[in-house]
Amino acid sequence: MADRKAVTTTGSTLRLRLAQVIWVAAVVCALFLAVGALLVALDANQDNALVKFVLDVAGVLDLDVFSRRNGVFTFDGSDAATKNALTNWGLAAVAYLVVGRVLERVIRP
Repeated sequence: MADRKAVTTTGSTLRLRLAQVIWVAAVVCALFLAVGALLVALDANQDNALVKFVLDVAGVLDLDVFSRRNGVFTFDGSDAATKNALTNWGLAAVAYLVVGRVLERVIRP
């Protein structure tokens, strides 16, 4: 009887940790996308290594669905790059948070 309880506790602990890791990963992805959109909006120096790194990671995380250049929404005219980044990467950040929370709730014991 004690053996079965130990296995159940270990399984619950594993599921809890996995749910926490998934949620943290989703938050980090959303953070990269939000900071990337902010850097575009602030017209940050893209020659800077840190800015380039954040924009490159955000570009990978957008999965080409929420791309700055050809995403769900595309704007023309003045400040089109800023509008595209804020809208598409903002939506991608929200999508990561929603999917991360749903997965976290499904996996959590």
